[in-house]
Amino acid sequence: MIQAASRQSEVLFAEEGVLSHAIFGGGLPLQAERALEQAGLNYADPQTAEAFLRDAEAAAPDHFAVLIGWYRYFFYKGRLEEALAIGKRCLTKTAREKNFCTDWRDVRATDADFGCYDDVMARFFMFCLKGYAYLHLRLGDLDEGRAAAEKLLELDPTDRVNAKLLLDVLQRAESGNE
Repeated sequence: MIQAASRQSEVLFAEEGVLSHAIFGGGLPLQAERALEQAGLNYADPQTAEAFLRDAEAAAPDHFAVLIGWYRYFFYKGRLEEALAIGKRCLTKTAREKNFCTDWRDVRATDADFGCYDDVMARFFMFCLKGYAYLHLRLGDLDEGRAAAEKLLELDPTDRVNAKLLLDVLQRAESGNE
């Protein structure tokens, strides 16, 4: 059902090269960078990978690159509740950095130009919210997932992050067509 949307949303935080922006890697200590690299190289060994992720977090607590490392690790391991918890941290951190309300429900379209990809942090906020919506749908919290996807469309009616796909899949699932 909702997994069908996964093909378009698998790397929720890496779409459109948003992570290549210096803001996400800027200020990352070399120790954290190396730990993240080792976590990726040891992905198949959860104990080792998680130890390296903890090392990265100790070296750079609350750094976007570390949070995204944890998110991707949990997401690809199918540990969706843990991925969601990290996604919420990313959403809140991004909101604080952009001076948005930390409750995504209270963010308004006038808070940023969410449809413009020149504002990397606003764009990242949208991808975080899309991940939040997607994970809620996958975890069966359809009302929360729908609300987040609808908020995406409210913030950017041009739907640059393709939130309508999530709503379309949800609608098909609810009507029994998927």
